[in-house]
Amino acid sequence: MSDSPVLSPSLTPKNPSDGYAKRAIFASASGYAMDGFDLLILSFGMLAIAQSFGVTKAEAGALTSVTLWGAVVGGVLFGVLADRFGRAKMLAWSIILFAVFTGLCALSPNLETLAVLRFVAGMGLGGEFGIGMTLAAEAWPAAKRARATALVGIGWQVGVLAAAFVSPWAISQFGWRGLFAIGAVPAVIAFVVRKRIGEPEIFQRASTEPKPSFGAQLKMLFADRTTAMATIGILVLCSVQNFGYYGVMTWLPTYLSDSLQLGLTKSSLWTAVTVVGMMAGIFLFGQFADRFGRRPTFWAYQAGAVVSLLVYSQLSNEIALLFGGAVMGFFVNGMLGGLGALMAESYRTQIRSLAQNVLFNLGRGVGAFAPVVVALVATEHGFAIAIGALAALYVLEMAAMLLIPERKGAALAD
Repeated sequence: MSDSPVLSPSLTPKNPSDGYAKRAIFASASGYAMDGFDLLILSFGMLAIAQSFGVTKAEAGALTSVTLWGAVVGGVLFGVLADRFGRAKMLAWSIILFAVFTGLCALSPNLETLAVLRFVAGMGLGGEFGIGMTLAAEAWPAAKRARATALVGIGWQVGVLAAAFVSPWAISQFGWRGLFAIGAVPAVIAFVVRKRIGEPEIFQRASTEPKPSFGAQLKMLFADRTTAMATIGILVLCSVQNFGYYGVMTWLPTYLSDSLQLGLTKSSLWTAVTVVGMMAGIFLFGQFADRFGRRPTFWAYQAGAVVSLLVYSQLSNEIALLFGGAVMGFFVNGMLGGLGALMAESYRTQIRSLAQNVLFNLGRGVGAFAPVVVALVATEHGFAIAIGALAALYVLEMAAMLLIPERKGAALAD
């Protein structure tokens, strides 16, 4: 495909003031909030689950890995279906799958059953990022595309923030099983919201064309040298983003409550402040990327991630940890919203949802190893060393940006 794909005037995304564009953002962000809520309640419930089933922290941490591996399978499945049958329709079905199996987790008699249920719930979760980002990118004009996908990314953090406040209370009142029962509620709400959204115009036009096979869709990720290089670069970005995020957030509550003796309630507040920093980072990333370009904005944030992780790993004072967590969150997760715009601009409508879901969820598959790796490193050297070591990954990300063309303001390829 060319570096500057052309979109016919009749299919230009509607102005953000148009009701559809706003509904698309709200629907996508609400579903992604559900995902963030679920994965953090698992983090808060980790110690209780380990105690309940008499397993180690590393074994309990594998539940996050299993969930993310399920997301890889579900991401591919729902990505293919969304490019064939519609973005909004497949988002609704992914939510149903997620809600049912999240609720069933509360009834798990053992760790093995819980792992299976988490895998299937993860399949539903896997469809959320790519389809929601695609829907938002296709609904908004090119000049504000990064801002639109950034708003979807903030949805995740809203869910995480809610989980940070709900989890300590729910665990104390109902235990970890009650926490999973509560986790199914946001999915039901998101499903109702999603049912009110139609398909974007650019997809409606593409849906009248012959549908390529799954194999042909995958080949289109490497259709020419430019696209192939972008695919490799984006896969590195998605892998680092997920490994860094899950490496930090899965064990951050434990690090703060156990290693630094802050207690569960205080660690919840400190985690929440880190998440607020992430939200600010994502919002401003969208603003910067639309004004200054994708590549320079990614580089600035990646450099910030390296420095902030190294500094945070050396902190021990409570106030310093509070503000340091916000700064670390700003840079480490601030790039999330930009990934949606970056991927939308790199692929045609026929594979846009598939590309988003396959690449991001393959990154999730890599990130699935983070909870176990961090736990193992922390066991040998402490959590501070484990968190600081993550900084090296963002140097790799900076190099990967050279493989991805700058398409700030470009129309989406039909």
